[in-house]
Amino acid sequence: MKQYFRCLIWLIFSQISTAQVFDVETIKLAGAEDKRINLVILGDGYQASELDQFVTDATSFSTELFSQSPFLEYSDYFNVYAIKVPSNESGADHPATGTDVTEPLTPIKNVDTYFNTTFDGFGFHRLLFYGIDWPDSNAARVKIISVLSDNFPAYDQALILVNSTVYGGSGGQFPLSSMATSANEIAIHELGHSLFNLLDEYYPGDGRLREDINATKTSDPNTIKWKNWLSDDGINIYPYGTSGEAATWNRPHQNCKMRYLGRPFCAVCKEGMIEKIHDLVSPIDNYTPNNDAPVENPTYPLDFQLSLLKPNPNTLKSTWTLNGTIINTDVDVVSLSETDLIDGTNTLTSIITDDSPMLRVVNHDTIHVNTVTWTINFDALSIKDLNAQSNTYNISLYPNPTQTTLNFKFESNTTTNLQVRITSVDGKQLKSLNISNLEATEVDISTFSSGIYIANFYTSNTFLTSRKIIKN
Repeated sequence: MKQYFRCLIWLIFSQISTAQVFDVETIKLAGAEDKRINLVILGDGYQASELDQFVTDATSFSTELFSQSPFLEYSDYFNVYAIKVPSNESGADHPATGTDVTEPLTPIKNVDTYFNTTFDGFGFHRLLFYGIDWPDSNAARVKIISVLSDNFPAYDQALILVNSTVYGGSGGQFPLSSMATSANEIAIHELGHSLFNLLDEYYPGDGRLREDINATKTSDPNTIKWKNWLSDDGINIYPYGTSGEAATWNRPHQNCKMRYLGRPFCAVCKEGMIEKIHDLVSPIDNYTPNNDAPVENPTYPLDFQLSLLKPNPNTLKSTWTLNGTIINTDVDVVSLSETDLIDGTNTLTSIITDDSPMLRVVNHDTIHVNTVTWTINFDALSIKDLNAQSNTYNISLYPNPTQTTLNFKFESNTTTNLQVRITSVDGKQLKSLNISNLEATEVDISTFSSGIYIANFYTSNTFLTSRKIIKN
């Protein structure tokens, strides 16, 4: 579900700062800003005479980004823009204060750039940041937020390209990459951190890892978060090291882009990235009829149509139900005649899910479901009223497998409860419960025999999706 980044610092400084308006170049336009993930690229260390080169560098990065999976398949979910921010001088600072190399590894420089980007961040020569440490970076961070707010407030993620051929980059809120030989790979790796919460799969040092998509202290193959991928596509449980804290952390792959540049993202990282894409953007781009254009004096058959953001190849699946009965699947248009409708209230729902082979959601914690529901008040003379609504559901079931309790939770833009019906594999209903938006609900299944069960999810008696439950 679409969320624009808003920052308290900008709210404070917007009252006292002067707007800095720069030219914005569209690099890639896939659709409306409010229905796409908007990636905004800023430049630092590019003088006014070098801004054409900045656009060339930004375009090169965008081209490379969308040639790699999963950006390749989900290209239509992204817009890319470049904001031309001129610096007074070219390059980036190199104060030669890195403690991990023998300095000066590269010539000492102190240049006047808009965002004050510098090598040797936090004592690491290759750590290119907008400041040498956190206190030093505060002013630059405010300037970055100000430029974004003044020039493209609808951004979802910003990336900074730095006009230096020295190797370097960093993740964080605003990832940075130099224009070294591996510039595009650096930027894509850092974007993995910032937009998708991926962690490094090389050992970054003690105290620098946490539980996340591609890192865990869990070593049990039955409960590890990437259990659905084990022994496939090179996925396994690999310690970060053989001793010390490194030996207590595990990664899913030995050759992922989050470990080495020039490699593809591993299957676990791709799955997490696609889930984040679905968190940010609905695959339902538009639908008709909608509430902006009410149906008056309709002629039959009456068409109900979806405009979908289809991955390439298309992996979206649709199920159409009328008054709780499935009437069609995997089509973008359904036509209803008068004889299809009953007197009174009719409910037509299209349910959209992503069946990508890069998503193994059978036992995964979260599944994304998007719906459009048309409520049609009909009598023999005409349609009295037609109302349309689009909803997004992020449904979670955890832990799975389990011995005693299950937790159900969903997030949605609707206040309507979901009904969960737990059945045996032969269809016998064992439990039924209602779950509320944003509230976790715990269910005791300790009395169930070991085996496989099915959790079916419904909204207003319309079936949404099902999940397999494994009882140990």
